[in-house]
Amino acid sequence: MTAPIRFPRFFVTSPSPCPYLPGKSERKVFTELRGENADELNEALGRIGFRRSQTVAYRPSCLDCQACVSVRVVAQEFRPSSSQKRLIKANRDLVATDCRPWATEEQFELLQKYLSVRHPGGGMTHMEETDFADMVEHTPVTSTVIEYREPTEDGRPGRLVGACLTDVQADGLSMIYSFYDPDHAERSGLGTYIILDHMRLAAERGLPYVYLGYWVAGSDRMQYKVRFRPLERLTRSGWERISDEEQTRLIASATASRSTDRRADRPEARACKDAVPADRSESARYDFVG
Repeated sequence: MTAPIRFPRFFVTSPSPCPYLPGKSERKVFTELRGENADELNEALGRIGFRRSQTVAYRPSCLDCQACVSVRVVAQEFRPSSSQKRLIKANRDLVATDCRPWATEEQFELLQKYLSVRHPGGGMTHMEETDFADMVEHTPVTSTVIEYREPTEDGRPGRLVGACLTDVQADGLSMIYSFYDPDHAERSGLGTYIILDHMRLAAERGLPYVYLGYWVAGSDRMQYKVRFRPLERLTRSGWERISDEEQTRLIASATASRSTDRRADRPEARACKDAVPADRSESARYDFVG
């Protein structure tokens, strides 16, 4: 008899400088996603902390550090904070559309603008349009690009102000990568709004979770993920909910750190959150997800 799903082969990368914590090195374990059971394999791996990048699923496997922690929001129980409610109200006129995972020139131009302002000098700033197309289109699983456009009077597609590459899983939505107009004078907080809208989408579809990728303790630019309640993290014993008291402390710490970054305008605070290496080799393809 032939097994319905072939057990995947896993590989480990060589250590390289960590993009999140200065002075640390990172190592990843990864496997290829392919075949008719790619969705099932991706979802199973996602539940134990793997992330997808194109046709690869990976997770940190560092020898001396466990700072990267997978986190997800319980979408059915999510309740926005007062500031998040204001953000939802300010942007509720945006038109969110599920699009097939097909890269467009308009999306790429928005991505370039986003990277040049929010993450200058980061690895993804070297991306060409073909790299972006690979990022979006090379998916063996059920994926979508959710576009956020401003409304128009005649009903035609309006200005694109945000987008998110999202995997649709049986247990939730996995946000692979989002980008938006960083200079929109009338729409601040678009990045947060895209996450908030994914909470809405998951709840409407009866999906329990929204996966946010890795929360990295000690990395200021990854602390925004603790602002969404209730949040669960993956531990050695499985997924566990962060208590309200601990999450309140984490949010307060993230807020203070953000204020410090704005005053100091530190280069590391502006570095790319996703750290795509300039090397486009096969072993580096999966590095661009946060």
